[in-house]
Amino acid sequence: MSKYHSYINTSKEILSGYTGGEPLATYLKKHFGSNKKFGSKDRKQIAHLCYCFYRLGKAFATVAIEEKIVIAVFLCSTESNNVLANLKPEWNEQVNLCIEEKLSLIKYPFDRAQLFPFAAELSDGIDINTFAESHFIQPDLFLRIRPGQREKVASKLTAAAISFEMIGESCIALPNATKIEEVILPDKEAVVQDYSSQRVGEFLNAAKGLLSDLPTKVRVWDCCAASGGKAIMAYDLMPGIELTVSDIRNSILTNLQNRFTEAGIKKYNSFVADLSDSSFVSHHSSYDLMIADVPCSGSGTWGRTPEQLHFFNAKKIEEYASLQKRIVTNIAPYIRANGYLLYITCSAFKKENEEVVSCIQENLQMELVKMS
Repeated sequence: MSKYHSYINTSKEILSGYTGGEPLATYLKKHFGSNKKFGSKDRKQIAHLCYCFYRLGKAFATVAIEEKIVIAVFLCSTESNNVLANLKPEWNEQVNLCIEEKLSLIKYPFDRAQLFPFAAELSDGIDINTFAESHFIQPDLFLRIRPGQREKVASKLTAAAISFEMIGESCIALPNATKIEEVILPDKEAVVQDYSSQRVGEFLNAAKGLLSDLPTKVRVWDCCAASGGKAIMAYDLMPGIELTVSDIRNSILTNLQNRFTEAGIKKYNSFVADLSDSSFVSHHSSYDLMIADVPCSGSGTWGRTPEQLHFFNAKKIEEYASLQKRIVTNIAPYIRANGYLLYITCSAFKKENEEVVSCIQENLQMELVKMS
């Protein structure tokens, strides 16, 4: 048996045992930790096969796992690779074909709707075919350069012979596997942050202009702070703000403290709060800008976590939408008169986006300033 057949068999074993209850990356780490026979190159290859498998969503459901893995590698590859070269050389010679041509070549029963079986739930304006096929592609790693660090970061990447692409003034795209922490100072010089997440800066800059005539420091509350990327962005784009962060988990705020230290954010307020419970108490009585990056399905990020595309239950959409409406209803009283709410999700679903915005307008007497 070739090592490539062995890779397929090991991947099949992993896929058969994985049920989606934890991130695939965590499950793989545990699996390899208890199976020491795999070297680093083996682990990387096997993990890649597993991720490719989940990038197909619910498509090719009637195909044997071994065959589906090879199909997935073919559809997800744009360059020749050893797995295809050894197991399906005729496909390996055609990896540069477009998706339509690849699907025609493999000659397996295929229903495009199964790539992303939640098309009816998507927000308006999203092309289902383009969006579904985007899950075949491993996203780049993106950095947001912090103020005054552009030349230093570019110089360090160049010196380390790392290819990169500048997107605008402060965004850098890099190969996904780049070990960036070995090259730059994370959070001090640049923040790891997806490009779409960085575009929240457009809204922060708009809010900065709207709040520019305040006689006091702008009070900003990042109420679902999580890893703190939006809070650090607000600190960078709106210097001098009075920053407050909260999260439902104390461990998150502990991690955030360490990250803020690296980022040079010394003065801020923080507290633990379950915002879905109307009895929570805020640090201040009112805020000028509320950043609510609410818990969501994460469906806009499944290119990074394709296992969720495979295991997601559509019933969860209503649960998240209900939670989001409770959160915005409970935090709304803490927005001062003529203050602003920046509502954010990383979801692609209408019920978590436009329908929550409509709920905010109808029930909380707020006026929509901008949405995209």
